[in-house]
Amino acid sequence: MIKTVRRFPEGIVQIPPSKSILHRAIICDALAGGREFPSGVSEDIDATARCALALTSGEQNITLDCGESGSTLRFTLPLAPALGIKKAVFRGRGRLLRRPMDAYTDELRRHGAHIEEKRDELIVSGELEAGVYELPGDISSQYISGLLFALPLCGDSEIRLTTPLESAGYVELTIDELQKSGVEIGRGRDAFYIRGGQKYARREISAEGDFSQAAFFLVSGALGCDVECRGLDLRSKQGDMEILDILKRCGIRVVVTSGGGIKAKPGKILPCDLDASGVPDLVPPVAAMLSFASGVSRIYNAGRLRHKESDRLESVRDTLCKLGASVVIDGDTLVINGRNMLEGGEISAYGDHRIAMMGAVAAIRCRWEVRIDGAECVAKSYPDFWSDFEADA
Repeated sequence: MIKTVRRFPEGIVQIPPSKSILHRAIICDALAGGREFPSGVSEDIDATARCALALTSGEQNITLDCGESGSTLRFTLPLAPALGIKKAVFRGRGRLLRRPMDAYTDELRRHGAHIEEKRDELIVSGELEAGVYELPGDISSQYISGLLFALPLCGDSEIRLTTPLESAGYVELTIDELQKSGVEIGRGRDAFYIRGGQKYARREISAEGDFSQAAFFLVSGALGCDVECRGLDLRSKQGDMEILDILKRCGIRVVVTSGGGIKAKPGKILPCDLDASGVPDLVPPVAAMLSFASGVSRIYNAGRLRHKESDRLESVRDTLCKLGASVVIDGDTLVINGRNMLEGGEISAYGDHRIAMMGAVAAIRCRWEVRIDGAECVAKSYPDFWSDFEADA
């Protein structure tokens, strides 16, 4: 589908519930015996719900369709052997099964899991053993979260980090959701301590608004749109709440409205340097905004973006350059030389929901219309994005 961006956000947008929180809440409640979960929120959440149901169905030979959701795959992978399932076949779409997981699967194998890797599926059997797990913290925080879900079902265990933890906010969300389900996690400087034999308790599944999705509308406000984001919690533990600080660092005023919403006021955008290691999902909207900054900005420590739905370093650079921006890649850094306006034209979404949304935001300050090929991929995380983005009120 080719989407021509003709209108820009205006008025109130109800931000959808946090995908990060829902993934975790659904898994916790399924392990407590829950069988009813939100549906239609996004393709990724649907994937986690169906996989959680399969894992807790009592069946010994199951197939888990993870769609294109990295969270679903990495969170549920250790649960199959932790639950003693005889055979679990994990399948996915797009780049999912090609995204690197060697550090994760190797450690699971060292603790009793049998994992057979095929071109289009992973076959998992065996029983996950308690013990000391050693994992890098700078490849994917989802490895840590997956083990935090699984190891309370085993014996006493420890997760030791061999490198500093990046995206620590996502692990905080996992621990928070585990606590809501009655599961306790101990913490050290570079380690997590898990008491075995714990039981998950039923809980209400709910989630505040998603700051990673709100970022696209807040950046739209900075670029000139009069848009108010509702449903966000300013006490949130989401790491992507950092978008508010990033906007302020760029000279953009952020206000809380009388209705409890959040708005970013249009203004001159100052260049800034951003460490992307803790907030990789904010890179596309922030890169779009910095394309209009009054100077050179750098988004660094962004190497992990190469392993998203697209090679997101390349797709961010290529997409913005096709619209007329000045963006280059220097190692794991995006260097952006801001301009007052871009040109427009036709771009590809690269099958990546956040690239499609980034293109829409950049269109706000393009001289000519922007056409996005593959725009339907937003359904992965935000099915209503286009109706919200082009709403008249």
